[in-house]
Amino acid sequence: MSSSALMSIGTRAMTASYAALQTTGNNIANANTVGYSRQQVELATAGGMYTGMGFFGRGVDVTTVSRAHDAFLVREAALTQSVAASDGARLAQLEQLEQIFGTGEAGLGYQSAQLLNAFVDVASRPQDPASRQVALARAQDAAAAFRNAGSQIETLQAGVAADLKTSVKAVNALAQTVADLNRQIANAIGTGHTPNDLLDQRDQAVAEIGKYVQVTTISADDGSLNLFIGGGQRLVLGTDASTLVAMPDVYDPSQLHLGVSEGGKTRLVPDATLAGGSIAGLLRFQNEDLRDARNLVGQMAAALAGAVNTQQSLGLDLTTPAGRPGTDLFAVGAPRVQPASTNAGNAAVTLGTADAKLLRASDYELRYDGSNYTLTRLGSSDPVQTFTPAALAAGVTVDGMTIQLASGSAAAGDRFRLQPVAAAATRMQRLIDDPRGIAAASPVTATLGVANSGTVAIASLDVVAPIAAPVNAVVKFGVNPMTGATTYQLSADGGSTYGAAQPFVAGQPIAFTAGGGTTLWALSVTGAPADGDLVQVDPTAVPAMSNGNALAMVALRDAAIVGGATVTDAWSSALGEVGVRVQGAEGVARMSAAVASDAAARATAVSGVNLDEEAARLIQFQQSYQAAAKMLQVAQSIFDTLLEVTSR
Repeated sequence: MSSSALMSIGTRAMTASYAALQTTGNNIANANTVGYSRQQVELATAGGMYTGMGFFGRGVDVTTVSRAHDAFLVREAALTQSVAASDGARLAQLEQLEQIFGTGEAGLGYQSAQLLNAFVDVASRPQDPASRQVALARAQDAAAAFRNAGSQIETLQAGVAADLKTSVKAVNALAQTVADLNRQIANAIGTGHTPNDLLDQRDQAVAEIGKYVQVTTISADDGSLNLFIGGGQRLVLGTDASTLVAMPDVYDPSQLHLGVSEGGKTRLVPDATLAGGSIAGLLRFQNEDLRDARNLVGQMAAALAGAVNTQQSLGLDLTTPAGRPGTDLFAVGAPRVQPASTNAGNAAVTLGTADAKLLRASDYELRYDGSNYTLTRLGSSDPVQTFTPAALAAGVTVDGMTIQLASGSAAAGDRFRLQPVAAAATRMQRLIDDPRGIAAASPVTATLGVANSGTVAIASLDVVAPIAAPVNAVVKFGVNPMTGATTYQLSADGGSTYGAAQPFVAGQPIAFTAGGGTTLWALSVTGAPADGDLVQVDPTAVPAMSNGNALAMVALRDAAIVGGATVTDAWSSALGEVGVRVQGAEGVARMSAAVASDAAARATAVSGVNLDEEAARLIQFQQSYQAAAKMLQVAQSIFDTLLEVTSR
């Protein structure tokens, strides 16, 4: 073996050691660089050279610089991070929503109860303007509280829309970055070596996209990485990046969804196909949590206003001329119909309130299939209801709302979103400013006959329908001397004529029915009437001294006026529902964050830089470099000796 061979081996060894030192130094320098993968020099023996004495090695070659990378762990970390981002985004929004559903004096239940409690003083002093003014003040407070809650919910919706637009812009920028990196990586791989830094940058960009929207990655033969979202929608294909857009909802432009723009056309990405990323969390909050919260508050506003307004209409106020039927105390946002922007027909559907007590905290979808209309209550498992066009044109009543096809005709596939209570709270306001406008008086008053000999007493006189023209009615009791059975007869003309005798049942109200079959009032009595005892029901002579309707207002506190529950119970139920959602979201977010953290730790364990290990390698490669230098020194010494020998 010649001295030149030894020098060649030494040179190769120095080159390899220097390359290892340089790579180790680069690792140390980028130990805190986000997304950086540890690199290492790949070495290979230069191969043996045959001589008569056998094969002698020719040293070492530096083949390439590789990065520590596990594609499976990287994909798992990105996937779990997407899920955690989705859960975290929804939780952040729910925590803001929870602030609207205040407890104690900050809650809508308290404000509603305060309003109804104010009528206690009105009932005690119906002629007192101060008591009436307090009731109006409580009505103003309740309306303002509902308006504020509705406005805050709409503010949250606007915030969600803004976040969606910002997220879409960020994804588009990152997708273009991935497409550009794909081009650079494909060109670099053509040299036969992997561009590690570019690969790290691309992995980091893909991970950032995953925080907004979950992606599926497929590698191509040229080294590029293709990205897909929403179950197959192309985001990045080679060096081309699609553009995401925030698409307005077909019913409500203030609500947004995700779409992909490609070739001049925009396709909707179904919300259900977005399994991860903050965009998925925002969409779920918008489509479920925010919708339900809006309807819960709206249902309470519509039910409270409807019950109070109905009771107002049954009493008499003190405006001039005194004794007029009461007018509405509240106005709320009207039920609304939102036709889909894709509808081809010209059908106009109207929505009204038939009974506010029966309204449900839900949206509905009305769809025409070419023959019939189907009604679906969104977010529920209720069976779908079907109506013919003729039935809908005549008007149908469902869940306290009246739906009617007012004009035009629908084309097959046309859709309408029905919102009976969604806008109720946002536009709630007090209509009466004059304290005399409170209808505290009952239009009729019951008195016992002066000649009564039994123990009959008046328990209550409940007006159940507006009385346009009160009559002088008389209830006359009769007792059979043989059987002791008690009956009663009704007179509508002050006792001149009576109707047929009806059996009297203790505890069962006596109803007075108008000519059209509508029950106007119900009289409840206690005690045992004697034969011939009378109860007279006459128009109220002095409305300022009557408190019958004010007492009925107070009774609304314990009445099931909100979907089968009292106002306070309904608010407690709403608080509980929101609280359960927040707690559930907290648990899910905590769990998904832990899973994401664990996955990231496993990926970092493979690709991350350990400074202690790099310091040890630095010493190792330094010693290798010094040994290689010594080898060159020895080779030079041998060469010099040979020169001296040959020159003699």
